[in-house]
Amino acid sequence: MTAPIYDGGMQRSTFRRTSLMWSFVPYIVMSIVHVTALALQSDLAAPTKLWLMPLLTIPVLLALRLRPPSAIALLLAAVVLSWIGDGAGTFFPGGPELPLMLLFFGIAHIAYIVLFARVLRVRRMPWWALVYAVWWVAMIAVLGPHTGPLLIAVAVYGLVLGGTAAFSTRCHPLVIWGGVFFLTSDTVLAFRLFIPDAMPQWTSPLVMLTYTLGQGLIVAGALVTLRARRTA
Repeated sequence: MTAPIYDGGMQRSTFRRTSLMWSFVPYIVMSIVHVTALALQSDLAAPTKLWLMPLLTIPVLLALRLRPPSAIALLLAAVVLSWIGDGAGTFFPGGPELPLMLLFFGIAHIAYIVLFARVLRVRRMPWWALVYAVWWVAMIAVLGPHTGPLLIAVAVYGLVLGGTAAFSTRCHPLVIWGGVFFLTSDTVLAFRLFIPDAMPQWTSPLVMLTYTLGQGLIVAGALVTLRARRTA
């Protein structure tokens, strides 16, 4: 009888995948706590929001050895900038919260676009990505009259947000869905900010539910792609 062959490489690969999955657990738990707190209008909503992105850096930091280094740097930058955007009102007391939020999230989206276009791409952009151009035109048409002096800022932010979703279509399916959820989150948020009377209370937790899903899926898809290339 032939003894079974020990495949150390396969076991190491399985261990890495398991470690990657477990590294997201703190972020997932905090996301559930935060969205639930929002739904219940609890005082926990504000502090738990500021824990989201720091916890999402855990799987990124555990992947520092992945190549190319620029990919991890861009991913980490996007998450950290998103964290500053989340806490703009806390980090810059007395400052213009909405413009600062748009600024930091806009830079985060640019980091994502560069990451998707230059590092994570696995296919050409599909024709249906044009739906994101249609989304941008529709958003400006509907929200434009309500944005006042922020019209240009909102339009530019919408371009980079739509660009993130469009370039995500060239990547792993997890990244594609991350782009969809991120876009959904900011779309609902935009209506809550500029046409608040049209938005029911349940859309507040919806914003953060889709946001946490979007960010988490983008990071997961990026790390899965980079790990697959490492073992290929």
